[in-house]
Amino acid sequence: MKVLFAAAEVAPFSKAGGLADVVGSVPKELEKNVELAIFTPLHGCIDKEKYDIKEYPNSEMWITFGYQGHKFKLYTCKLPGTKINVFFIQNDWYFGCFKDVYPKYLDTRYEHERYTAFSLAVLEYAKALNFKADIVHSHDWHTAMIHWYHDWHTAMIPMFIKANYKYDEFWNKAKNVFQIHNLAYQGVWHDDILDFANMRKDIVFNQWGLEHYGMVNWVKGAINYSDAILVVSPKYAQEILTPEFGEGMDYTLRMNQGKIHGILNGIDYTAFDPKHDKALAKTYDERSIKNKQENKKKVCEHFGLKYNPDRPLVAMVSRLVDQKGIDLIRAEEGELMRMPADFIFLGSGADEYQNLLIWLSNNSPNIRAEIGYNGKLANLMYAGSDLFLMPSRFEPCGLSQLIAMRYGSLPVVRATGGLDDTVKGEPLDEANGFKFWRYNGWDMKEALYYSFNIYQNNRKAFEKMQKNAMTSDFSWKSSAKKYLNLYSDLLK
Repeated sequence: MKVLFAAAEVAPFSKAGGLADVVGSVPKELEKNVELAIFTPLHGCIDKEKYDIKEYPNSEMWITFGYQGHKFKLYTCKLPGTKINVFFIQNDWYFGCFKDVYPKYLDTRYEHERYTAFSLAVLEYAKALNFKADIVHSHDWHTAMIHWYHDWHTAMIPMFIKANYKYDEFWNKAKNVFQIHNLAYQGVWHDDILDFANMRKDIVFNQWGLEHYGMVNWVKGAINYSDAILVVSPKYAQEILTPEFGEGMDYTLRMNQGKIHGILNGIDYTAFDPKHDKALAKTYDERSIKNKQENKKKVCEHFGLKYNPDRPLVAMVSRLVDQKGIDLIRAEEGELMRMPADFIFLGSGADEYQNLLIWLSNNSPNIRAEIGYNGKLANLMYAGSDLFLMPSRFEPCGLSQLIAMRYGSLPVVRATGGLDDTVKGEPLDEANGFKFWRYNGWDMKEALYYSFNIYQNNRKAFEKMQKNAMTSDFSWKSSAKKYLNLYSDLLK
């Protein structure tokens, strides 16, 4: 079985969010059972020397779209630790000229053009390489414009295969798997982009194609034209069928309900391992969990907080956007400043939320924030904190709570999507975190006070929860088996 992955980012080469971790991790578990190739853009931020990325011989190719020819080249290397080929689509006009995976403030039309180019190049280069995929697995489109994330970068590929390549013998038998990482962002633009993409409006621009309230909607097209829809947690797969979480796409998803499969994301336990993590002040595992205190000392020192082993330390590493529940922190900012706990924040996003955290950091004795992203600091925060806050309005899967549990930091989460699937709040001897259900500041506050009470007055139960969290299995092995079963079912 041949499987083609197409994604806008792939760890460790390029990363802006959890998508990169997924695409960089799950192939390692699939490698024994399938022949797999990964296609991704050659972003200007990718270090070709570090990863020994070389140009593929005689790879120059001209592809016509947008009424003119465009020149591409192909680069390649192996995914570290595997024999899997990663192919990088090179084009200076659309990708090589930026030092970010998702440059801010790009013109929306140009962003559509960028991934039209990428999608067509993936299909043409796979054909040139004679990589005749049985399964084409397209991963959403994550891009950041003015700090917001949009998910539809490779949603075009199922449309191209079923429309433009319908009579192409190389592609017309391929099965399309479209993976929804976040339904909130759907890739909407005027129908003139179809002319640019060489797509016939009379075939695709209709209610059973990609037309949505008079606009092109690539995610709707991918949902309608794919053979299977993969959603990143079982709970989120149910939620998106409702108006509350369906983001205006719930009726289309209900029409395609038989194609939807909820498979929980995992994390790479070799990448996130407190026993071998060089970013930590002191390594540990579930049998030496007391060593976490050395990391707590170190992270408190970094943020200018006084270390106190009897006072809980709450961390949050997140994009600062509406989805992540930052407005609940704003609603309870006064209460957080009075709580018998310390809070540390790391992330970037909307200016209003960045400014909120900066103000709290400058005007409270127990809250500190760092704007931006620092991978080593993030891991130290996971290791040094006692609790990890994720009050998300919605959360398709969430990786941060899985990483936090791996490091023995108990998540305090709103029970939605993947957070509800992965965090168990009771009974205490089986729990691995804390949950609240209603999306409001009061319930978040009560969940925090409850977790503080367990930490301060029932340390034995708290440490048992930490061990439960650290021994929970959220590796990719079980999820990869479900991927394989889905692929096999499609080919029957």
